[in-house]
Amino acid sequence: MIARLAPLLREIRHSPLLWLLVFVPVVLVAAKMRPDAHTLLFVLSVFAIVPLAALLSHATESVAAKSGDAAGGLLNATLGNLTELVVALTALAAGQIMLVKASIAGAIVTNTLFMLGASFLLGGLRHHVQEFNRVNARVQSGLLFLATVALLVPSALAMATPQAAPMAATLSVGLALLLIAAYALGLLFSLKTHRELFASVAHADDAGDAEAPWPLGLALVTLAVVTVLVALVSEVFVESVQAAAEAFGMTPAFVGFIVVSLVGGAAEMASAFSGARKNRLDLSVGIALGSSSQIALFVAPVLVLVSWFIGPAPMDLQFWPGAVMMMAVATLTAVFVTNSGRSAWFMGVLLLMVYLIFAMTLYLIPPR
Repeated sequence: MIARLAPLLREIRHSPLLWLLVFVPVVLVAAKMRPDAHTLLFVLSVFAIVPLAALLSHATESVAAKSGDAAGGLLNATLGNLTELVVALTALAAGQIMLVKASIAGAIVTNTLFMLGASFLLGGLRHHVQEFNRVNARVQSGLLFLATVALLVPSALAMATPQAAPMAATLSVGLALLLIAAYALGLLFSLKTHRELFASVAHADDAGDAEAPWPLGLALVTLAVVTVLVALVSEVFVESVQAAAEAFGMTPAFVGFIVVSLVGGAAEMASAFSGARKNRLDLSVGIALGSSSQIALFVAPVLVLVSWFIGPAPMDLQFWPGAVMMMAVATLTAVFVTNSGRSAWFMGVLLLMVYLIFAMTLYLIPPR
């Protein structure tokens, strides 16, 4: 039994990030003993979700490595943002639709601006100029632009014609189905019909000094156990977030837009930053833009469809105007900075500045 767990134990022993797993039992016990200590539970749950996301990411990569290219790519597409999906489902069941929408918009903006910008900055500080696959960046940016248009339509319709507001739920279901179909066709394009155009990204994922994948049995068990733990910790997080946000002077929208997206994407960010420092910018760009397109075209539509079966009311794709504007600007910025296929550290600074402008604005002027 110990021998089977050896890869997992070795990973925990050599990864300081996974040492934070000690907060998982701490937050679950604290939730039982002090359910009213919302601020404490919020902080503990944040520290617990970060290592769980890292462990989930490693398990997913190991299962994908054993499944072949097509199946592995589909698995990564489905489970790559499982942490954000579980947190959003928990919030959806609790009726906190504003938090869910803020986390969706925040994840898209954070991955597109913060993760990509920090990768360009960290890689550029070590390497004078870096190059990456423009085809992959263009495809992912195009998918993001499609999702932004789909999110813009319900909001623009509601603003232009208030009588059309009751149609938002029905329209959102139709848009969700279209986005999922577009994402499936994007997977077919990148993994099957034109996979040779994405060869450098595939090599980046498999090359370098990455450790060998875990045995399939260990990866599947880890995947199942960690998913359950993420669900339990997410329940504590969602229950405490509103009171904790008030204690810290933050709105639920700011928490969802900034905190949840940074915490949920911690593991992906670590991989993207490490790849950039090792001059594997294809990997960083693929993670940042690929994760954003997954959330926009898969996670968000799934939440819309699932909301009809859980939670007090269905969720629609009508975001507040500021969120739509931020997602549109983030998408267009990503298109501009990735168009040349080359990067330097100052491009990362520009992306991070745009992100900080959004974060500061959202903190000081919360949306109604």
